[in-house]
Amino acid sequence: MKIQNSNHKDIDEIFRLYQIATDFQKTKFSVHWPAFERSLVATEIAENRQWKMILDDTIACVWATTFDDPQIWEERNADPAVYIHRIATHPDFRGNNFVGSIVEWAKQYALENKKKFIRLDTVGDNPGLIAYYTRSGFEFLGLSKLKNTKGLPAHYDNATVSLFQMEITFA
Repeated sequence: MKIQNSNHKDIDEIFRLYQIATDFQKTKFSVHWPAFERSLVATEIAENRQWKMILDDTIACVWATTFDDPQIWEERNADPAVYIHRIATHPDFRGNNFVGSIVEWAKQYALENKKKFIRLDTVGDNPGLIAYYTRSGFEFLGLSKLKNTKGLPAHYDNATVSLFQMEITFA
């Protein structure tokens, strides 16, 4: 397994994985991802914030990161954190606990970038995802009603989100 930045050649595969993930979400949850703007992902790629996990010469999983997420994390955004968004797994690789692999990678990434927390959010109150992320080492911080979603992807509009974080200890 190898983790590296995505590049512009990956953009069609990233969107294919997003569509597969959205289709899966529609079978399980009332809230699902909207169609994301290609410009959003292109910017993340250009800024080295879009990631891929390669397994058997295949993009097995993708996700995005940022160091700033004020509309979701509000006053907590002042904390030094890496935020993980839009984890999407290739269907042939589901069940491989890629979140655990992402967590291990993110711990090192956070340390290298002098961040104290790894954070992620999900839209809604989803007991299955809450249990999964807490088993993966995240602390569930509770639900938060978003106040200002202008400019965020459509699934955040008027949403309540589940917030998760993991504190990183420096050696």
